Amino acid sequence: MIKMRKEIKSAAIGAIIIAISLVGISVFLTSLDKTAQSTANSITPYKTGQVGNKTTLQENSVAYPDENNYPLAPDLVGIVDYINTTPEELKSEIKDKVVLYDFWTYSCINCLRTLPILKSWNEKYADKGLVIIGVHSPEFEFEKDPNNVKMAALKYGLTYPIVLDSDHMTWNAFSNRYWPAEYITDDLGHIRHTHFGEGEYDQTEQIIQQLLDQRAKRLGLNMTADQSLVKVEAQDFSLAQTPELYFGYDFVDGRNYLGNPEGFQLDKTVSYTIPPGLQNDHFYLDGQWQNLPDNMKLVSDNGKIVLPYTAKDVHIVASGPGTNLQILLDGKDVQSQDIGQDFKNGTVSISDHRLYNIISSRESGSHTLTIIAHPGFEIYTFTFG
Repeated sequence: MIKMRKEIKSAAIGAIIIAISLVGISVFLTSLDKTAQSTANSITPYKTGQVGNKTTLQENSVAYPDENNYPLAPDLVGIVDYINTTPEELKSEIKDKVVLYDFWTYSCINCLRTLPILKSWNEKYADKGLVIIGVHSPEFEFEKDPNNVKMAALKYGLTYPIVLDSDHMTWNAFSNRYWPAEYITDDLGHIRHTHFGEGEYDQTEQIIQQLLDQRAKRLGLNMTADQSLVKVEAQDFSLAQTPELYFGYDFVDGRNYLGNPEGFQLDKTVSYTIPPGLQNDHFYLDGQWQNLPDNMKLVSDNGKIVLPYTAKDVHIVASGPGTNLQILLDGKDVQSQDIGQDFKNGTVSISDHRLYNIISSRESGSHTLTIIAHPGFEIYTFTFG
């Protein structure tokens, strides 16, 4: 799964029209590229292969490529804070190193699921010349708070350098649009591999190994990267899985899944009533909820969220210190085989701004989730797994 910046959705139709108009030019340029390849003095060992929105490097030959055929990574710009490093230390650390830039944000479930593999690569390859930089580019306002990011880094045991790109200046410099996203450079700073979203860890690790070996030979180092691969449990995705659902009105252009007829009303407190005939993959509100740019906040004495969904795991990004949520699944108390990691003693206790796992079933299925909340509860999104 890949999380995409919301402004990209609105540009999709225009991009399709432009793409169609460029087909003829693309064919012409492709023919020129083939001619150039046939007259080259040596064969590059990698070629860029485009699959969906993933770019990979594929081995072709034993000769090294001309790195100048690949773009240089932009500088880290607009960084507001550093974790596990300083600007001076980081500048020195990445010199002549293979660098993996990981664009992430700490409330994104897709990003969190990539952290174990990144930690394993850091442990395995750091002394071979790999530097991982976590570029924390927030999705929600609360993720701009350095203390929140520092607590997340501590919670998940992240020891590699993390830079806080709170204004998305580095994000824009890379022309990035996804969480998570990986950009890997060789030791000369050229971007040699990109990957968006989860998965394809074996392919990415093989690229790391190849670039580390090239670095060692270029620098005259007597070392070779371990050719074994780190094994992680792959996330299974179902085409029928409910999509991510947003509660902030700034995030719902083209993906409005609020089922109440009252709809979103910008910056207003709205009295919602759950209608009859609930639609799958839509959420429904009961009570008075304040509509905010990136979340909704319950202001009445009691409130309810009802969601017919299809998934194995259900997560919410939420806050509201001292708020305990009562959770029902298909109208009944949640049974032991379905409780999530943040489900304790029959409730989910909400404290800091973060992601909470409320349902974790043994198998994916279709259910109706009910959340009964109290004043002060803020919810940003549902995400699924």
